[in-house]
Amino acid sequence: MDLLSIFTMIGGLALFLYGMHVLGEGLAKLSGGKMEAILSKMTDSPLKGVLLGAGATAVIQSSSATTVMVVGFVNSGIMQLKQAVGIIMGANIGTTITSWILSLSGIESDNLFVKLLKPDAFSPILAMVGVILLMFCNSERKKDLGTILIGFAILMFGMDTMSSAVEPLRNIPSFTNLFVAFSNPIIGMIAGTILTAIIQSSSASVGILQALCITGAIPYSAVLPIIAGQNIGTCITALLSSIGASVNAKRAAFIHLYFNVIGTAVFMVGFYIIHYISPFDFLEQTATPAGIAVTHSFFNIFATLILLPFSYKLVTLASISVRDSQADYTKELPSRLAALSNMDERFLDNPPFALTQCKKTIGAMLVLAEESVQESVSLITGYNKKKAEHVEELENYVDQYETKINDYMFEIDLAPLPLADARELSMMQQCVGNIERVADYALSIALSAKKMEKKNLDFAKETKEDLSRYRDILLSLVRHTEEYWENPEPLIANDAFQLENELNRIEKRIIKEHKKRLKKDKYSVDTGFILSDILTGLKKVAEHSLLVMESMQTANTE
Repeated sequence: MDLLSIFTMIGGLALFLYGMHVLGEGLAKLSGGKMEAILSKMTDSPLKGVLLGAGATAVIQSSSATTVMVVGFVNSGIMQLKQAVGIIMGANIGTTITSWILSLSGIESDNLFVKLLKPDAFSPILAMVGVILLMFCNSERKKDLGTILIGFAILMFGMDTMSSAVEPLRNIPSFTNLFVAFSNPIIGMIAGTILTAIIQSSSASVGILQALCITGAIPYSAVLPIIAGQNIGTCITALLSSIGASVNAKRAAFIHLYFNVIGTAVFMVGFYIIHYISPFDFLEQTATPAGIAVTHSFFNIFATLILLPFSYKLVTLASISVRDSQADYTKELPSRLAALSNMDERFLDNPPFALTQCKKTIGAMLVLAEESVQESVSLITGYNKKKAEHVEELENYVDQYETKINDYMFEIDLAPLPLADARELSMMQQCVGNIERVADYALSIALSAKKMEKKNLDFAKETKEDLSRYRDILLSLVRHTEEYWENPEPLIANDAFQLENELNRIEKRIIKEHKKRLKKDKYSVDTGFILSDILTGLKKVAEHSLLVMESMQTANTE
């Protein structure tokens, strides 16, 4: 094998890995975070979790991405540890779909229809279609589809290039002897583990193995231990992802490790015991891409079937391995700030899903702002020190939400986003500022009420009645904003804007009556200033609440 062939092989490997990366990114964008949203839903049995994990991984083409996402869910408290087990097991099955796709390159037949199934026949067409979609279509979904097609074409071209470059190796004894050495179960498993740990993708390492089998130098006796090792090596991604995470997130990563290690050990020990008693003839046969796909699938399905009944025992084992010696992040957070854990940094690898989690967290922030308004306006007609302190506490929480959410959205904004997601991100950035201002003005109202209490001032009966009506309508408007955030129905927004008209009418009446009382010296100057501050605060709460809905309406109509 000359130097040019080595460079060709390296170039083919680079294209293969890049194509797999582009394909995965395109699939993730096209799913729009839906696969991850489905994963986050509660699963009431390990079997359902297996099916869910297998299906999601088959769609996004990455068991590593699925397990990292699960670690993030557990870290955020979205998913319980017991629910994560089935999904982790299913991810190992779902990732085998890649090896089946790649096995198409090994099809040999004189039949025209069968030849057309070979990737080298249809990949150029897919690449051309992908380029057309990417360059000439305005639809983001069509562009994502184009990215997927181009990624697949690059992947298959890279695999063909690798296969062509390594073909001469079939005549080199040292290369053949290398894979004879890998037939030793321990050496083969170590090789598979190291390769997969380096490239952090079992699908990619299986693809490389399928490309190398074109040399005819790889027997199934070497394929089996290498694939077993690949399943252990893929755990490195989840383990790295769990660094700095909560105790339960670390346990989720260890469940993935234990599942693969125990499953591999049971399979290999059982297989070689049977082989010792009754030797398997196929082990000395030359591996094919399809044969590797079958081996990969059988190995993962076997491990899942064997360990599924003991899924909760894996949770116990992981809990023993990772003790509660350090405080859990979600437990350290005050309950009112718990929603901040939804915005896990692991989700940033999938911006559409990160946006979904961000929106949920903003919803929790809005609930706190609504509560602060409710508490503060009640102080106008009856001051209560504990309520006033609670308003200050809520405003502090809202400020913390604003800081964390803005930092998280900044990270999302660094990633290339589809136009629709970019608009939604812009909308949320505007809304967070307005929600924070709602809490600020709620605190302002509470401080004005505190001044009245301190100076022993009071409003006239009629003013109190008008302020009570204003309060009730304002609370209704803020609740409409909260409802609209969860369910942007036009009728909800229309009702809120109608309430604004009623608030303006009451405000005018309060100001008119206030001026009359000033002329008759029935109000002190201090009372007038405080009433003005309260009205300003109430008006601003209404304005910023409506601005949240206006931002959402604008984003929905663009």
